[in-house]
Amino acid sequence: MGIYSSLPDEIASVDVIIVGGGTSGCVIASRLADADSQLTILLIEAGPDNLNLPSIYHPALYRTNYTPDTTAATYFQARREAQLAEREILIPTGGILGGGSSVNGSIYTRPQMCDFDSWNTIGWTGKEVVPFFKKFETYCGQDSQGCHGHDGPIKVSSGLHRGQVIESDFKSAMAQLGYPEVEDLQDLQTGNGVSHSRRYVSPEDGKRQDVAHAYLHPRLQDGRHSNLHVLVATQVTRVLLDQNQEATGVEYRANPKLRSGVTGTLAGTIKASKMVVLSAGTLSTPCILERSGVGDPQVLERAGIPTILALPGVGRDFQDHQALITVYSSKLDAVDTFESIYNGDRNLQDLVATRDKILSWNGTDASAKIRPTMSEINTLGEQFRLSWDEDFRNNPSRPLTTVLLTNGILGDPRPFPVGSYFTILTYTAYPYSRGHVHVMGPELESPIDFVTGYLSDDRGVDLNVQVWAYKKQREIARRMKHFHSEIMSQHPVFPPGSKASCAGMGGDISAKTGIVYSSEDDQAIERFVRESVGTTWHPIGTCKMAPVSQMGVVDETLGVHNARKLKVADMSIAPKNVSGNTMSTALMIGERAADIFIKELGLRPV
Repeated sequence: MGIYSSLPDEIASVDVIIVGGGTSGCVIASRLADADSQLTILLIEAGPDNLNLPSIYHPALYRTNYTPDTTAATYFQARREAQLAEREILIPTGGILGGGSSVNGSIYTRPQMCDFDSWNTIGWTGKEVVPFFKKFETYCGQDSQGCHGHDGPIKVSSGLHRGQVIESDFKSAMAQLGYPEVEDLQDLQTGNGVSHSRRYVSPEDGKRQDVAHAYLHPRLQDGRHSNLHVLVATQVTRVLLDQNQEATGVEYRANPKLRSGVTGTLAGTIKASKMVVLSAGTLSTPCILERSGVGDPQVLERAGIPTILALPGVGRDFQDHQALITVYSSKLDAVDTFESIYNGDRNLQDLVATRDKILSWNGTDASAKIRPTMSEINTLGEQFRLSWDEDFRNNPSRPLTTVLLTNGILGDPRPFPVGSYFTILTYTAYPYSRGHVHVMGPELESPIDFVTGYLSDDRGVDLNVQVWAYKKQREIARRMKHFHSEIMSQHPVFPPGSKASCAGMGGDISAKTGIVYSSEDDQAIERFVRESVGTTWHPIGTCKMAPVSQMGVVDETLGVHNARKLKVADMSIAPKNVSGNTMSTALMIGERAADIFIKELGLRPV
């Protein structure tokens, strides 16, 4: 029992190996450890331990985990993509124990129940997964519909600090545009409305509710889970498969970025007698499979890897919520914004020393899920209308776009002078574009072939949605009382004389009528979207749960097709997207996977 940076000699084999100590992996390891004290479990995490790190447990300090020299996040750079103005998109993922739950913005959003019906998989329908959404949470809010959990390890609350002034301002602006305030936007049903945004934060001490601190560390410290072992700062190179395609263990090495004096060539193996579970995330899990000889034979041949199990779907169908982030100048006093924590208005050292309540804040107090009106639908083109009629018209719980308000700068603050700002982020709830990720060699250092595929769908619907969302968030901002002015760099370069130009739009402008856009303005917005759209840090789908004939990688029990004792359990299994930020779905996958595995192993359900 314990957390190791080097595996003790006495641990040569275990019953279950879990590769990846992220959101789903920590849940699975903890639940399996509870189910049988004789079942030995090894969780292997490539990143460092996160225990009691202030940069982790203070939600307000999440930005510090994305610095260039960070050891808490792992970055994946995509290839240059023509439809994205020849840009190379950079996507950060959790690179520390707890995964994304340790470093994300702690924003509590949930998907729609109908999202899981679209997965079309036995055991994973909306009604079937709701109990697992409830299982992980203690929801500290009104729950008139009984759709939340109230005794789980993850606490959901408003924290100890809340920016209610600009939250109310945002809700009022949304109401002017016809979007109602609702009691609970995260009821798994509401697809059109705005509400207060809660977060994964304890209401008692204001600490982040990451899975490592909520699930894993308590079991490692309680003296009752001697069967649970955690190995950090260790990378898994491949899964070991025998001639019957049965997983027998993994090959691993010390992470040279975290272990001084290690060259990265020292490797070891450890056996698993019952199961190997890959939970390394959407961008790492398929690469581990391919290095293990599981994947598309053509991809493997190009990478110089012998094919052990042909499975063409590995690494395909990458998806991500595609985001547009717009920063506005605010009339709010700078000291009342999230920026005050970083820009010198407050003394950060004093805040940490006194554990100030503001450190429980993430700057996001309101969010919305929205759908277009019929008149707007009719302006978005025939191809959009076809997609709308197929996927949205008869399903009012499916939003087209999610909108998040941050009382400060969301993203890199360096381009902005010290001042007062707010940010509106919009993202496509159900993008149609697809990308891929594949290894290009057998080693961990080998480059990857990563294409996001943003804005690449045949009908051009994702681009249409982004143009609509840009216009909508701009109207929201201009109706907010604390709107001061637009920032030119945050908007398209409109043609000379355009009525949509940012020039002069500041101070006490009238927002009673919407901005009028010409066809040339729309073209300028399209160019701007291609130059600006980026990740929402929600990658999914590269090992999807579907039949082999549909390029699936795992079945409904999360078993890799045609393999034995090899499972995948992370966001890579999602065959279709979900409308909300993905942490809640990753937690659900962890709980559902643990339930499946416990039953398969003949253990007592927990």
